This record gives sequence, C-alpha cells and structure tokens, in this order.
Amino acid sequence: MATLFGRSYTRKELLRHVGDIAQIASVRPVELVNGSERGLRALEFKTGSGFAFTLLQDRALDIYDASFNGVPLHWQGPAGPVAPAFFDPHDIGWLYAMGGGLVTTCGLTHVGPPEIDEEVNEELGMNGRIGSIPAKNVGFGADWQEEEFMLWAVGDVREVSLFGPNLLLRRSIHTRIGQSRLWIKDEVVNDGYEAAPLMLLYQCNAGFPVVAEGSELRAVIENVEPRDEAAAAAMESFDHCDGPTPQAGELVYHIDHDADAKGTVNVALINPEFCAGRGIGLYLSYPKAELPHYTHWKMTGEGTYVVGMLPGNCLPEGRSNARQGSRLRQLEPGETATFHLEIGVLSSPQERSEFEKRLQTAE
Repeated sequence: MATLFGRSYTRKELLRHVGDIAQIASVRPVELVNGSERGLRALEFKTGSGFAFTLLQDRALDIYDASFNGVPLHWQGPAGPVAPAFFDPHDIGWLYAMGGGLVTTCGLTHVGPPEIDEEVNEELGMNGRIGSIPAKNVGFGADWQEEEFMLWAVGDVREVSLFGPNLLLRRSIHTRIGQSRLWIKDEVVNDGYEAAPLMLLYQCNAGFPVVAEGSELRAVIENVEPRDEAAAAAMESFDHCDGPTPQAGELVYHIDHDADAKGTVNVALINPEFCAGRGIGLYLSYPKAELPHYTHWKMTGEGTYVVGMLPGNCLPEGRSNARQGSRLRQLEPGETATFHLEIGVLSSPQERSEFEKRLQTAE
C-alpha cells in the first residue's frame, strides 16, 4: 500500500490515476553544469510525500540538497557542490570543496584535522578522501516490489593507493513512495592483504529553518564532553540554537547517547516554532553498535549557520589520536564492516510526539 495525500492506495488504484508513476515518485539522472559543479552527475529523488533529495554520483553518492514541501532541510555552503576534479586532498583542502549538503561522508582511513601519521609516514588531509571519489557500477531505479514502490541507488566507491590500503565502500540508498525518510546501508570491504584503519563518519548538515533561534537537540543523553574551552564555556546551551551571531566560533561536543531496547540511537534537531508552531525537524536513527560515537557541531555564525549531527565509528580527532586512545578500528584483509543510517523529517506535532515516544524507550 502507498500512503499519499492523506489516504492509502493499492498499486492498482494508484496506477489508475496516472499515466506514469513518475508523476508522483521518481529517480531522475541529471548532470550539473554551472561553475565548479560542472560535470557532476547526480540522481534526483522525489517520493510523493513532499520529500525530495539529490545524490551526487561523482561524490561517493553523498546526499546534497534535501527538502520537504519546498522547505530546505540541509545547509548549503557558499562553495556549492564541487566536482571531484577541484578537490585538494592536502592539508585543509577539504574545506575548499566543502559545499555542505545533507550528508557528507568522511573517511575511510582518516577523519579529523590534517596530520602526519608518523607510524606509517603518511600525510593525511582533513577528513579523508572518500567523499570526493566518484562512484562506479552505479545502478538506480524506481519500481514496484509487489505493493511497495521502491526508489533506490547503489554504487561502489574505492579508496586505494599503491602500497597502501584498498578499501571498497558498497553504498545502497533507498526510500519508498509516500515516505519522508531514507535509508543508507554501507558495507566497507578490505580488499587488500594487510589490516587497514577504518574511520567512517557521516556529517549530516542541518540548516535553516531546521536550524533557527530556539531549535533544540532531542535525544537521550548519557554524557556530554566539550571538545575545548570554548565549548565548555557554552555547555549550558549545547542543545539549543541561537540566531545567526556575528563572529561566532564553532562549538563541538562529543555525546554518548543511550540506545533503545533494539540498540538504536534516535537523535533529532527540531525547530518547534516553525510555521506557527507546526514545527520542522530532522532525525537520525542508527545502531549504536555500528556507530558508537556521535559528535555535535554547532556553527551559528552569519552565513555559516549550520548544525552538524555526526554519527561515526570514530571521533573527528584524527588517526593518530584514535590510535593512541585505543579507539582506532582495524579492518582485517577480507573483512567487511556494515553500517546503517536512517534519516527522516519530522513535519508535524504528531510526528514529533511519535519520535518522543521512541526516546522514552531508551530512558
């Protein structure tokens, strides 16, 4: 059954109303052509619920723009989407190609500031390379599976160097007609013959109007650790947002969430006052066993007005610090690590109430 426009339809009923189901829900391949985005291949999804998003095929199938009924959910940086040809992997070059978007993948062997890994004498640029590598063997579609109309894309992204790690990211993203959420499944395979470091972090960038004065973080929190003195000084309001603030600096918090009975972490950023109290929010759900770390990035400056919700198998601290703290995951030859992430919209008081009930199961 497809739930659309306030009622449910069988497959037969729905198809009687349209000449092509793409009138309601579709996946459409496009190519971006303007400025530094030129040549970027993308896949545009619409589900019929008002939820729409774009995958960047040439940037690891990351999710760029996302909206609900025309309301943006993501933060878009001034660089916009940048083709991989313009990516500089050295030092802080990652920042010059960081155009925001709903999901930017960081990793796969390093997440954090640039550094030299002295143990292997390797220069590591900021947040790794995976998010700038084009996907291969890409497939996509929108088709019926019995009474469910599915929208999906798959692809392979390989991070490899001669005499270095050979990691394959097999990415699958899907949603359904009438849904206001999507699911990511990532499998990382060590195709090399030596153990390789595995650092993977999903930088989910929420923007205005999800981020606004009075927006709040909703989750069941066990512990919060500020990254530095600036974050410590603002601890009282770590879970709330101010309006755009001149000369504001970034505030970073490492949060330990309680999982529910199924081992799932649920976390949301909600603007309760949007649209005369109707509210708008963005939530994440994921298995804590797969993504045990969460980093909360608040950057409420003018223009750079964004809150990053960052689940990962690591902290954005760099490979050396992770190794020294015994937090560095090693992937053995032939081993596969699997990660799941659900991202969705909270667009009404009822949906927010249902999300709150999910939080209660973890308390």
